[in-house]
Amino acid sequence: MAEKVVEIKKLYYAYPDGTKALSGLDLDVFRGETLGIIGANGAGKSTLLLHLNGILRNGASDAVKVLGRDMTDKNIPFIRSRVGLVFQDPENQLFMPTVFDDVAFGPINMGMKEGDVRRAVEEALKEVDLPGFAGRSPHHLSVGEKKRAAIATVLSMKPDILVLDEPSSNLDPKHRRGLIDLLRRLPLTMIIATHDLPLLAETCSRICVMEEGRVEADGKTADILQNYPLLEDYDTGALLHISRRSTT
Repeated sequence: MAEKVVEIKKLYYAYPDGTKALSGLDLDVFRGETLGIIGANGAGKSTLLLHLNGILRNGASDAVKVLGRDMTDKNIPFIRSRVGLVFQDPENQLFMPTVFDDVAFGPINMGMKEGDVRRAVEEALKEVDLPGFAGRSPHHLSVGEKKRAAIATVLSMKPDILVLDEPSSNLDPKHRRGLIDLLRRLPLTMIIATHDLPLLAETCSRICVMEEGRVEADGKTADILQNYPLLEDYDTGALLHISRRSTT
């Protein structure tokens, strides 16, 4: 039986203003799979992702377990080194003068030696098809290049789990195709939250559907994407014609 790398049991979360985002969510993620998460805006997708490396915490340390470890103060540094979170907006991850500095930021803070940092940066940039970009300013990159550079900032830390929030947003067709090809070849456990159903059809083995902070459906990708009444119920009906093409 596949190893559980993420175990979530009865996860609740409300923001300081009282807005309820997660309502007793249960979810298991298994090593080596690529899990897609869909649902209407406000369903709790991004809030869930932020719990996977402790950016958000609900106070119950045993509600989220990553690689066998509860989300405690003691375990947070380890978990953050093993879970790479890529935000929807790459500007949130690219804040240094050069691409090298951004990609090296994580390895340096992990205490890697200088030579190991340089190798980690070189390997990560090569993996995202940005060799030779180390000296470039991240602010002068195209949106697609920024997306890949943001992914490199977490790949340089050699994570076990890659978590992506709307990775294809604002990408033109060429760069979206490049992103899909990249995700398909990465040998990592991945969790992808997106409205882009065709991307999930090409990258994911399993999809779960969220509504009002809970997982309402969970199954194989083809089964979920061909369940048109389910997709219509969760405000993705406008993309049905795309999902029909991608699953035939």
